[in-house]
Amino acid sequence: MNAPRAAMESSTPPLSPASLALEMRRIRALTRRGKHGEALAALDHLERQHPRFGRACEQRGYCYASLADAPRAIEAFRRAVTLNPALLASWSMLERLHRMTGDLENAAAAAAHVVTLKRLPPPILEAGSLFSEGALTAAESLLRAYQRQAGEHIEAMRLLARIAHRQNALDDAERLLRAVRERAPTYRAARADYARVLIDRQKYRDAGEEIDELLKLDPADRDCLALRAAVDAGLGAHERAIAAYRELLASTPGWTQLHVTLGHSLKAIGRQAEAIERYRSAAAARPDFGDAYWSLANLKTYRFSRSEIECMRAAEAAPATQTIDRYHLCFALGKALEDRCEYPQSWTFYERGNALKHAEGRYDPQLLETLTRKQIEGLGADFFAARAGAGAPDPDPIFIVGLPRSGSTLIEQILASHARVDGTQELYDIPRMALELQGPHPDPIGSRYPGVLAELKPEDFRRLGEQYLADTRAYRRGKPFFIDKMPNNFRHIGLIHLLLPNAKVIDVRREPLACCFSNWKQLYAGGQAFSYSLQDLARYYRTYLDLMRHWNAVLPGSILRVQYEDLLDDLEGSVRRILAFCRLEPEPACLEFYKTVRAIGTASSEQVRKPLFRDGLLGWRHYEPWLGPLRDALGDAVTRYRE
Repeated sequence: MNAPRAAMESSTPPLSPASLALEMRRIRALTRRGKHGEALAALDHLERQHPRFGRACEQRGYCYASLADAPRAIEAFRRAVTLNPALLASWSMLERLHRMTGDLENAAAAAAHVVTLKRLPPPILEAGSLFSEGALTAAESLLRAYQRQAGEHIEAMRLLARIAHRQNALDDAERLLRAVRERAPTYRAARADYARVLIDRQKYRDAGEEIDELLKLDPADRDCLALRAAVDAGLGAHERAIAAYRELLASTPGWTQLHVTLGHSLKAIGRQAEAIERYRSAAAARPDFGDAYWSLANLKTYRFSRSEIECMRAAEAAPATQTIDRYHLCFALGKALEDRCEYPQSWTFYERGNALKHAEGRYDPQLLETLTRKQIEGLGADFFAARAGAGAPDPDPIFIVGLPRSGSTLIEQILASHARVDGTQELYDIPRMALELQGPHPDPIGSRYPGVLAELKPEDFRRLGEQYLADTRAYRRGKPFFIDKMPNNFRHIGLIHLLLPNAKVIDVRREPLACCFSNWKQLYAGGQAFSYSLQDLARYYRTYLDLMRHWNAVLPGSILRVQYEDLLDDLEGSVRRILAFCRLEPEPACLEFYKTVRAIGTASSEQVRKPLFRDGLLGWRHYEPWLGPLRDALGDAVTRYRE
């Protein structure tokens, strides 16, 4: 149990920002005094602690330039600008060194960067450098102070958007980049940033249009081709995405992230062996690549060898490992050791990974609890009765809601096996509509949602319902009904009923200790920020029960409850009940759901391609010695979830 912690204690931790600045001043002084050997040794040590610190590479370049070692100087300055493109001095040195060695083409390219950077106001240039070094708060403060004094600047707006994107404030990032696009439509880098944000917001059609415009300007732009493939994958066109990823990897085999994204598309369509090959290739190319190992673990069926576990342990313990890689490695190690029944050490890694991920986020349970209270107080039976008949009448959508890891993918697979139902994915359209109604920068007191629903007219609800149907058409394959499996839509069942009164809603519920623990040991690609703290998970589950009790009271008969444990006990009876609620005729394929071939993008993709099994139902009991705080925080939820 203490082995991981002991390994971490034996390594040197990264320096604080103040200590880092002090060490850099010392190394620069050594270089000025001609003590190049000491300076390079100090840089070796520093770069082991901070392998992505561009200014250290820049100083290495100066050392080699002083030693008249042009090739090594060029190599160091190139790495510096790769890590931190805002390093004007490195670009200037590259221009000079390339000219000196007769490489006029690269000298001209470096000179172009110098011209671009010199046009920027010094505060924006410094903020860009801070952003590249991960000092997001300092960069944002510098940019906002500059804009207060000098007014809006295109590059400052782009940098603020990139900071917001890095912090997962996607609505802010989209708003800023849309403004940049309107003011500077020829700024290709900003438009590519805009496309990335649209992809992360699951606005795949809009992102595709943006990328297609960029590809008209440069059809060979590899970054844009990768973004186009991501759009195809997001829309479920995985075969097209796979072909594009393979073509890109043929010309750029060292693009490690591309191995992982290719693996995800292969996994989605059930080609597990090929997905494993891609994930392993990424891990082999970069041994501390946490996402590669977590992608293997997230298959839920992969079993790590002892040597792979030791490799992950070493990478996780190394001080130079980036935080994002570290928590991916922690979750992967937690799963690997759980599979080996080494539960104390497994808990240690799950706990560490969750702590790192929780520290990175901004989840505020009060926001959800306050919004829930407002919905319970403001959206009663009379409210819905007064708006009966509003919304789009189409019965097409089937919403599957609940907590993640509650069995919703299994229900989706059962329904998607029916000849009249399209399985899609977790669609972000309803949460996005709620966010837009809520207004920018929501807070627990000042949010306009759900109160703003009282201001909308019947035609507004119909328009929004039709917009939802139009926006989700890209995910459908022509069948009469389709599934929207975004679990967090339980927060917005009132909105769904107003927009789409004939839609079906299925609430999938799982025993709270099992459900919460399953979420706690899951590292999500995005969202679900509540899942990285046992206390937050318990509050979220209790809030879910409170809100579902309200929806069932004010919208009687509109929601079908499916208890995951009951489904395992009586598959045939449960499937009959689900199909009857959805007004679908029974079909044998729904009972043999594991034979249905379709793209599945969630963590349960491999599990629902097999017949039902109960092995994981009580897996949380292996961790019972550590789950007392979760049980206490859940309180009466451990019994009332069945009410």
